[in-house]
Parts: sequence; C-alpha cells; structure tokens
Amino acid sequence: MFQSINPYNMAVVNEFKSFTNEKISSKLQLIKKNYKNYSVYSFNKKAELLHKVAELLLTEKEKLAVLICVEMGKNINEARAEIEKCALVCSYYASEAEFMLSELLIFTQVKNKVVFEPLGAIFAIMPWNFPFWQVFRFAAPALMAGNTCILKHAPNVCGCALAIEGIFEQAGYPSGSFVSLLIDTHQVEQVIAHPCVRAVTLTGSEKAGSAVAALAGKYLKKSVLELGGSDPLLVLQDADVAQAAQVAVQSRMLNAGQSCIASKRFLVLESMKDAFETEVLAQVKAIKYGNPLDENLNMGVMARLDLAENLHKQLKNDLKMGAKLLHGGGIDGCSFAPTLITNTNVKMNSFCEETFGPLAAIFVAKTEAEMVAMANDSPYGLGASVWSADPQRANSVAQQLEVGGVFINTMVKSEPRLPFGGTKNSGYGRELSEFGIKEFVHIKTISNTQV
Repeated sequence: MFQSINPYNMAVVNEFKSFTNEKISSKLQLIKKNYKNYSVYSFNKKAELLHKVAELLLTEKEKLAVLICVEMGKNINEARAEIEKCALVCSYYASEAEFMLSELLIFTQVKNKVVFEPLGAIFAIMPWNFPFWQVFRFAAPALMAGNTCILKHAPNVCGCALAIEGIFEQAGYPSGSFVSLLIDTHQVEQVIAHPCVRAVTLTGSEKAGSAVAALAGKYLKKSVLELGGSDPLLVLQDADVAQAAQVAVQSRMLNAGQSCIASKRFLVLESMKDAFETEVLAQVKAIKYGNPLDENLNMGVMARLDLAENLHKQLKNDLKMGAKLLHGGGIDGCSFAPTLITNTNVKMNSFCEETFGPLAAIFVAKTEAEMVAMANDSPYGLGASVWSADPQRANSVAQQLEVGGVFINTMVKSEPRLPFGGTKNSGYGRELSEFGIKEFVHIKTISNTQV
C-alpha cells in the first residue's frame, strides 16, 4: 500500500494499493498487444493527440497544481508553472517531431537513406520533485516517435501518476499507449525483463541509476540516466554581483531546493566574497516559506520528513567542521528554513555531496583557475552557471567546465529546445530537443543499388 502524505501537515491524502505481479503482467500484455496499432499512427494523428494533451493540461492546470502541492509540497505558483511547462513541451514535439525524424539521404556509390523508427515500450522511472515535468519531458518525444510509455512514479506521488495517465486517456490515446504502474522497487526487474520493453529511462539517485543500468544491461535494453548534480555557480571578477546573487538564490531555493540543476555551490573570488555574501544573505532573508497553497509565499516545504532530516544532518556536519551559519538552519517537520552557510571548504558535505534542499553554501577561491578546478572537483557534472561581463572570458571558462550544460549570466534550466543531461556521475544520454527524441528510436539504414 502506498500513501500520499501532505508534507505540510503530515495528513494522509490518499492510499493506493500496489499492483500485484499478475496485474503488472496483464498491463504489459495490453501494451504489447496494442503497440503495433499506435506505432503506425501518422505524425498528424500523433500530433493531434499530443496537442489535445497540452490543451487538457492548461484546462486542468489549477486542479493539477493543487495535487502537486498536497503530494510533495511545491509552492502553488511553481506548481502552476510546472503544468504550463508540460503543455509547452507537448506543443513543441507535436509541432517539430516530424521534421526531427524525417529520413536522411546519404549518397555513396548508391542512394542510401536513414530512417527513424519506434523502439517499442519505454519504461520510465521518475522522481517526485517535478512530478509532472519529469514525466512529460520523456513522454512527449517518446510518443511522437511512435513508442508507448510505461511509468513507475515515486511512491509519494501516486496521485500525480494516475492523473497523468488519465490525461492521456482523456485526450484519446488508445489503451496501452501510456500506462502508470503502481509498483515497488523489487518489481522493477519484472518490467524491464518483459519483451515489450525496449528501453529504460530514469531520473533519480546514483544508487538507483546504477541498479537500473545493471538491469538494463542484463536484459539488453537501452538506458538513459539523469542522476542529479551539485551544480557550481561561478562569479568571475567582472560579474554583476547583485544580479548573480539574486539568480543564485532563486536557483538554489526553487522547489524548496529540491532540483537537480539548482546552483548548489556558489564559487566566488576572495576579493568579492564580502559583497557577494551580503547580497546573497539579503536575498535568503527575504524568502517567505510555509504552506504550499499560500500564493503570498515564495517557497513551500520539503517533500518528505526523511529528506528534511537528512539535509539537516548534512548541515550539522558542516557546522561541526567549521562552517558559519549566516541564516536559517531551523527544521520543523518537512519545513526547512532557507539556509546560508559560509566559511566552508571542499571537504564538507555541501561541497562533496548533493544537498537536496534549501541550503546555500559559499566557497572562496584565490584565482579564477582555482575556481574552475573547484567547480570540476565533483563526482557530478550536470550543469553550471558562469557570471561575467566579458562574453569571451565567460565562454573560455564555460569550455573548461565538465558538465552537460553551461548557462552564462542566467540560471541553469531545462528547456524543450535544448538537450538536457549530464556527464560523470550525473548520468548519460540526453532528454529534450532533437537529441532527446532520437534517444528512443531505431536508426535504420536502407541502401538501394537500383536507384
């Protein structure tokens, strides 16, 4: 039995019975049976369905946003924005997928063409932090490529999982095109092993990614992994300190700090430390947090009690090692105060680990070269933000960073038109853009000697 618990007041919102192995098998057989029918839909038909999904998301935005708030604690304004972003990615792929997957002509001694065909069912294991966006950024391109989708969502957002399945049903997708499985971790192998499943995508922890990649390898299924990060924000000598500080805090505190691409390590030169610290502190103090449904607040609460407690443990360890607490640090259930620490070093949790919550940490470097080295001194490599008034200088630094995406003078973000993913322990493969849709297609060469 899965429970949906409101992290703000710890009230049980709903309970969901987990699927038996027999029910999983029945669902997978349905997917296998109906795949061939959906896979041959024309691009126009698939686009019509996906545009309808976008329309339904916007029509149901308020109801869906409230569901996000009560299941995982996101602020209501951020929840509405998440639903809008899901509608955007649906509209984007509905309009662009046919062009992205159009056949390529290659001439050697003969005429050759490369075509892109669906793989089959794509099994997605998704996290709770962006319970709609994480799903739609895989599902929209997968469905437009002619694949079908199977979702195993995080157990604390089962309501969101079923709501997403309901949207696809309401839009007119044939049965078995998008299925949510309410299953436990030990049942994942049964799904990956099934012949109808041809690829696996996961967003989550390193431990989960490693386990799923091993299973995908065991059963010869393609996999794409997005495993989080500890993104650096580099403030160069000529940066606009006030603007950098404002965006740094916005990035760090978005979704109560529970974002894989949040700026988690603020790197600044010694000569700029005091000015940057003053600006960041002012921004952190201005954050109003609490009830996720209160539109007048900036931040909701953390999604689960164990997550808040783990972050508090990381903070306490850093303070024991000499970090200085400038603001926050308090915890009340899942409510974690926006927190800022300084006087840090590279051996602390806030540098070596991913801190998944509203904890900002400032690190000081003596030189720009040392700052780049510190940025790269991490097992993660998802994103980075660089701040400088000199475009050439910023680009030079960006080229040296070992990450999947660098954003200059702006916040790291995922966007339908840009490839998204990381390197090192942040995973492999790409979501979104043309690169994302081509992760889950069969690339076939057809060579014709008679033309």
